[in-house]
Amino acid sequence: MLRNISFKINQLLEYFPAVVLLGARQSGKTTLAKALRPDWLYCDLERASDFNRIEHDPEFFFQQYPQHIIIDEAQKSPKLFETLRGVIDQQRNIPGRFILSGSSSPELLKNVTESLAGRVAIVELGTFKANEIFGKPLSPIYNLLAENKFTRENLSHLGAPLLDLKEIQIAWQKGGYPEPVLSASENFYLQWMENYENTYIDRDIANLFPRLNRIAYRRFLTMLCSLSSTILNKSDIARALEVSASSVQEFLTIAEGTFLWRALPSYENSVSKSIVKMPKGHIRDSGLLHSLLNITQTEQLYKHPIVGASFEAFVIEEIIKGLQATLLTHWSTHYYRTRAGAEIDLILQGPFGVIPIEIKYGSTATSRQLKSLENFVKENNLDFALLINQADKAIWLSKTVFQLPANYL
Repeated sequence: MLRNISFKINQLLEYFPAVVLLGARQSGKTTLAKALRPDWLYCDLERASDFNRIEHDPEFFFQQYPQHIIIDEAQKSPKLFETLRGVIDQQRNIPGRFILSGSSSPELLKNVTESLAGRVAIVELGTFKANEIFGKPLSPIYNLLAENKFTRENLSHLGAPLLDLKEIQIAWQKGGYPEPVLSASENFYLQWMENYENTYIDRDIANLFPRLNRIAYRRFLTMLCSLSSTILNKSDIARALEVSASSVQEFLTIAEGTFLWRALPSYENSVSKSIVKMPKGHIRDSGLLHSLLNITQTEQLYKHPIVGASFEAFVIEEIIKGLQATLLTHWSTHYYRTRAGAEIDLILQGPFGVIPIEIKYGSTATSRQLKSLENFVKENNLDFALLINQADKAIWLSKTVFQLPANYL
């Protein structure tokens, strides 16, 4: 199955000698790379024979294979990057020669930035977006954003959504890891998710950070799940875990660097002078969040205190995955909160302008829930804001707030 981001990768391979695919383990990087270039040589550096083949004499390897190679888990071989720089520079004008992939963002990014800066394009591949699970096209909303056509007029003429709300709810509940979510077996899904958690901590984290206190880190993840989509007080977390504040910061950096956690910075370009600047973020994959919290049944989720925060994070990730599939550059995501309590879940900023977005789990909105959005639009001289929920109609709720049901994403 080709992914939403396939077009972007193909385009980048026409511009750059190499493309680096980053993403969480089991998010589908290898499958995608092989599908995009099925005739290229594939090397997996977690396989001893492939690792030794490259690590022993990388210069000889690239003399034999100067192009059309997929190298998986590339961070395993630092030598590779030093040699690859010279290989690329010898024929700098030839694009589309290599695809590198890896799950360890900190190590891989370090090697890329130190050795291959300017020679590669970096692409992040998330877990499945909802439309990918159900074999539907990507929503046209993202092309409107990328082409700077996300206007009031176009919002009023969106047409029918490509997904129905039931499909959105399934994607939200199960998350997007390809193998379990495409399985017809509920037992397999539950077993896979539990084993993924253990593998993440006992193998990935142990290998990357051998001196880390894994017991404390596991407790930290449990706490982080309960705090997903909330503003974090690192001092409170440190006291609860009985570790130092610097340890909590290290844990956060690891969770973010291994694609488990997404940090949202505060939006500080507002006219308001009383912005809260504390860190906020969420567990990236909703299925993993639910699994870590031992939520295995639909009814459990609907009754759980995390339900609203979980849906908020799911929607934010859906939007980010959609934007990542385009060639749009220089865009960013933020949250907004003032000391007076005004809060907006997501602020999108990019060539398309600034779009404030509030996310609600339910299907209706009160005038009170629109207040922060309307005030932000007025104070910052914007055209409109979005309220994303599980309603069945895309309509204007007020002069400046447009209701966009989640199945339009």
